[in-house]
Amino acid sequence: MNKWVYMFTEGNANMRNLLGGKGANLAEMTNLGLPVPQGFTITTEACTQYYEDGRQINDEIMGQIVEAIGKMEEITGKKFGDIENPLLVSVRSGARASMPGMMDTILNLGLNEDVVEVLSRKSGNPRWAWDCYRRFIQMFSDVVMEVGKKYFEELIDKMKAKKGVIHDVELDADDLKELAYQFKAEYKAKIGSDFPTDPKVQLVEAIKAVFRSWDNPRANVYRRDNDIPYSWGTAVNVQMMAFGNMGDDCGTGVAFTRDPATGKKGLFGEFLTNAQGEDVVAGVRTPMHISEMEQKFPEAFAQFTSVCSTLEDHYRDMQDMEFTVENNKLYMLQTRNGKRTAQAALKIACDLVDEGKRTEEEAVAMIDPRNLDTLLHPQFDSYILHKAVPLTRGLGASPGAACGKIVFTAEDAKAWANRGEKVVLVRLETSPEDIEGMKNAQGILTVRGGMTSHAAVVARGMGTCCASGCGDIAMDELHKRFTVNGKEFHEGDEISIDGSTGNVYEGLIPTVDATIAGEFGRIMTWADQYRKLKVRTNADTPRDARKARELGAEGIGLCRTEHMFFGEERIDAFREMICAETTEERSCPG
Repeated sequence: MNKWVYMFTEGNANMRNLLGGKGANLAEMTNLGLPVPQGFTITTEACTQYYEDGRQINDEIMGQIVEAIGKMEEITGKKFGDIENPLLVSVRSGARASMPGMMDTILNLGLNEDVVEVLSRKSGNPRWAWDCYRRFIQMFSDVVMEVGKKYFEELIDKMKAKKGVIHDVELDADDLKELAYQFKAEYKAKIGSDFPTDPKVQLVEAIKAVFRSWDNPRANVYRRDNDIPYSWGTAVNVQMMAFGNMGDDCGTGVAFTRDPATGKKGLFGEFLTNAQGEDVVAGVRTPMHISEMEQKFPEAFAQFTSVCSTLEDHYRDMQDMEFTVENNKLYMLQTRNGKRTAQAALKIACDLVDEGKRTEEEAVAMIDPRNLDTLLHPQFDSYILHKAVPLTRGLGASPGAACGKIVFTAEDAKAWANRGEKVVLVRLETSPEDIEGMKNAQGILTVRGGMTSHAAVVARGMGTCCASGCGDIAMDELHKRFTVNGKEFHEGDEISIDGSTGNVYEGLIPTVDATIAGEFGRIMTWADQYRKLKVRTNADTPRDARKARELGAEGIGLCRTEHMFFGEERIDAFREMICAETTEERSCPG
């Protein structure tokens, strides 16, 4: 018999491929003695089997799930589906590669009307009980039955308007009870049957939904962008609920052990009192900075900072954590190596070496080479960019940043550049005849074309910033103007484009040239020290060769000679050479 289900106490961090990142890390935190609500993980192999079985959970897997529920009941002292002491759980995805926000989660599973009434009475907190129930109905309907959350959000907005309040937390127990009944009526209207009351039915359907979410559109796009194989599948984690929405001595948050934008060491994150995890992510309320948690829950905050140090020391990397405080008690719900900007990645790697947590060779291996590409091109001034709002967005076809005056033809790009103007060439699409203008432009923006279009390929080869496929732009080439989002732009107007994100901005955003210095310089020095391959460059012009030498290349690997003949001073001689009839004419054209 295959083992399809593992209790958290049975796993560890090395079982990532089988348990997924979340499951492996929950098991590892359990092994470290950290305060983790206990549960079990259904493996990635079970997900693959689910698809092989025609999107069904077979009897063997189902039997092990039922067995794991029994073990969970022993650990928690609660019983699944019991009226007097019910076990409520979360059901969450967990692929082996981090895919934040791409797959689905269901919280507060195990509730029905009878259970809610008992919880309301025994806890002395009816508002909390009905808040959990209305959340569960909404999430189950959206994630499992695909009803769509907008219908429930409209009902919430109507209730808040009726009561004259702004935030969900201002609704009282009676309001939330009425919402729960409205939600169930909406469910029946959309599905044609009553909302399920059997917790075991709820659980099986939720597990199937998480398996299905591996194949949802946003997950498929994310996998393609991040080279994550479809065959990996996702694990499912079933975990005892910890409640951050029981009152003002409860809360939930997300935090990093270092700033993911800059790499600076220190807690960075957000926190909400009287809330559940999705409230932080969904933005339904404005969260507090993580530092404010110290005033709200001093004991839990002290424990949390200790846990942060433990986890970063253990994983030897910046951690991204989710946690809940229930009645002033801390519970850790997740940890993973945090996503970070390219600049932050360099600083974190260098700092970990300085702190004795990583070797130089390990620090080099921590850096994603794809992210470094963005640092080899001009970048927008981060302080000003932080305040800028994109005008529109295309595809980030060639990294870097550029700003300048709009021109619409290659000839104009060259002429304006020759008189000292910085220009951005805007075209429906480019062609080989545009090469001179492309060379003289700071950046290129096209209405049509994708990542393999002429503009994208040539721009990347030249190291020039390019945003392609910006379909929101209505082009009028004849009159040298375009319209986007109701605003008209003419030749000579100023725009800025980000070739890494595809964002287009009105006006000029200052750029900063790429330099290999500071942490970047340290990482590249270590890379040179430990590498085994020599690095040569593609260079077609003296300018390319100078830049390559400046960035550390050791020679020319590929030179596309046709680019040498595009200049006006050479093209005629090259044509004569092609048409020459004798060796002498070919050697000395003209």
